[in-house]
Amino acid sequence: MPPQPHILMCPPDFYGIHYEINPWMDMSRQAEHAVAVEQWNALHAHIRAAGARVSLLEPVPGLPDLVFTANAAMIYRQQALVSRFRHRQRQGEEPYNRRWFSENGFEVVDVAENFSFEGAGDALFCGDTLYAGYRMRSDAAGHQEIGRMIGCRVIPVELVDARYYHLDTCFCPLAEGEAIWFPAAFDQYGQRAIREHVGQSLRDCRFRVRRGGRDYMEPLIEAEQAEAERFACNAVVVGRRVITNTGCDRLHAALAERGYEPIATPLDEFVKAGGSAKCLTLRLDGEEAASWRSH
Repeated sequence: MPPQPHILMCPPDFYGIHYEINPWMDMSRQAEHAVAVEQWNALHAHIRAAGARVSLLEPVPGLPDLVFTANAAMIYRQQALVSRFRHRQRQGEEPYNRRWFSENGFEVVDVAENFSFEGAGDALFCGDTLYAGYRMRSDAAGHQEIGRMIGCRVIPVELVDARYYHLDTCFCPLAEGEAIWFPAAFDQYGQRAIREHVGQSLRDCRFRVRRGGRDYMEPLIEAEQAEAERFACNAVVVGRRVITNTGCDRLHAALAERGYEPIATPLDEFVKAGGSAKCLTLRLDGEEAASWRSH
């Protein structure tokens, strides 16, 4: 039996729009704090109902984005490759992230000081390959160095739309060889690389699948623009359950057709800061799609 999924979250005690570092943030359009707390609690409840264990990072006054734990680090086995934030407004989060990982049994690994790296926001495994978003927040050369450090293949993909400033806003691995994505967030090379590499093993066995009496489905589920703007790709995957913001009905239909159980929960107060379900979580035992998690 696989281990219980384990996710890190941070309560939104001090969450708010206190600065503007992405196109979603507007200090004149504040989050309603009481509603944000309700929405965070509902997400927390859905994650626990899906069978995951949730650990909590203590919120800190003056660090409103600490709630977005996906950016704390990239997890590889028992290593936490801790983030180096590009914007000074988030750099104060770094010592709190380091301390939590150190006190909770992870080997804290520092990336080189000369590049920015924003954790699982920009680095996601699909199978044995690390897909790495760069340009907005993380640096491509740094991702290649991380690949050398942990001994895995890295495919850097350039993000070209400032609204999708982290990879996890436009790309969500579901299982080994299967993902949700919004192609327009990537440059032409990134689109081609994702199409060529995600689901290659599924394409290789297309003939066998058809002989088995089942229809072959493309491994990439494309989010429509309106739903991408609802952060459809910013989903939490726990087993076959996929938790997203509301307003992603077409995506949910496509997921259900593939045997997933989509769950909608309102997260609009966090969208105001440029985040949604995935941004509010960090998987500590390896994403469902990471081939190394069960080894």
